[in-house]
Amino acid sequence: MIKVGINGYGTIGKRVADAVAMQKDMKLVGVTAHSYSFNTEVAKQKGYRIFASGDDDLKANGIKPDGDINSLLEEADVIVDATPKKIGKENLDKYYRQKKIKAILQGGEKHEVAGTSFVAQCNYNEAIDKDYVRIVSCNTTGLCRTLNAVNMKYGIASVHATMIRRGADPGDIHHGPINAIVPVLEMPSHHGPDVQTVLKNIEIFTTALSVPSTLMHLHTLTVDLKKKANVDDVVELFRNSTRIRVVRNAEHLRSTAEIMEFARDMGRLRGDMPEICVWQEAIGVISNAHNKLLYMQAIHQESDVIPENIDCIRAMTGFKDGEKSIKMTNETFGIR
Repeated sequence: MIKVGINGYGTIGKRVADAVAMQKDMKLVGVTAHSYSFNTEVAKQKGYRIFASGDDDLKANGIKPDGDINSLLEEADVIVDATPKKIGKENLDKYYRQKKIKAILQGGEKHEVAGTSFVAQCNYNEAIDKDYVRIVSCNTTGLCRTLNAVNMKYGIASVHATMIRRGADPGDIHHGPINAIVPVLEMPSHHGPDVQTVLKNIEIFTTALSVPSTLMHLHTLTVDLKKKANVDDVVELFRNSTRIRVVRNAEHLRSTAEIMEFARDMGRLRGDMPEICVWQEAIGVISNAHNKLLYMQAIHQESDVIPENIDCIRAMTGFKDGEKSIKMTNETFGIR
């Protein structure tokens, strides 16, 4: 059993904790809590051990911590750090290196902090036996999943993509609503260089903007292919690629809102959609000298990186069969 600790119990941390608890080859040692909230109350109700990493209001609200973060580190084989942006780097230097414990960081940290960036379908082998690995961001994960499938079949000459980003997460009361469309005023946006930390030979240029929505991100991609393609073959490619879901107008899945309603109706935990959703009717091919492929995809920013964390845990602890790990993880998530 791989003993896993979660440092940070917010949007990502609580989802990774639940995912670890579902794996037959993993044991959730516990989670850290910086302060009392409904999240810590739910963790208590689930029977998760809670380790204090900050304020003393846990005891005042009926939660007796099982120790501090150092106690958690002593029991775990791997720590998944799901703390806010830049805190993961601080924790790596302050705790994980000193304790000589393997650690997974999230996409808010820079590639250089861990030295290895990870998307399971693309570069599982790079994380095998590593001490520190970074799971790339939700948007980068979405780009890597579909572009890797396309590149393996057709070869990619270049990619131009625009990220239409949600303005805030659904439960975020500090960053919205906004009555504006806000462009990212840098060229390229950070997403393109981030893709290249995983798909190192892909030429990609990205732009980004934020809109008044909380549900999902949406990407529009134009891909110059090295080989000719047709729409039907691309549809089948995405249908047969793991962690990608083809959605259709015929299913009345015409928007991010309807996709998230679909996830809830399927009974997914928290109504999550960890698959990257590609609209069938929004796949197009222009057959000319450049063989352009165009498509649109939706990214559930709260959940698409959660399976990657699970596969990364296995890789870092020496599980060498990436395809088998992905299958094991998918089964626990109900991913076809």
